[in-house]
Amino acid sequence: MATSAIQPGRYNCIVAVPYRIGEEAFDQAVSDSGRRAFEETLADGQPVFYLDAAGLNVMEFPDGRRFEIRWLPDVVSGDNHEIVRELKTRAA
Repeated sequence: MATSAIQPGRYNCIVAVPYRIGEEAFDQAVSDSGRRAFEETLADGQPVFYLDAAGLNVMEFPDGRRFEIRWLPDVVSGDNHEIVRELKTRAA
């Protein structure tokens, strides 16, 4: 039995539809894949780090808690940030 090269919940090296960079369909596919990766990471119990609309560096936990963080240069990954303050939980 043949198996599919595309595995749900995994990052795949194949693009199923030939997109043209800059087209609306490409932009939407990139946005959708980013959102899926964000949600899958939280579902896996891992925090997600991102720059929010206000320009804050944010660390979000699966339970919805969000913190503004500051990146620490020249520090080993995993310990390379510190919490500045807790942020309000995003509206569902």
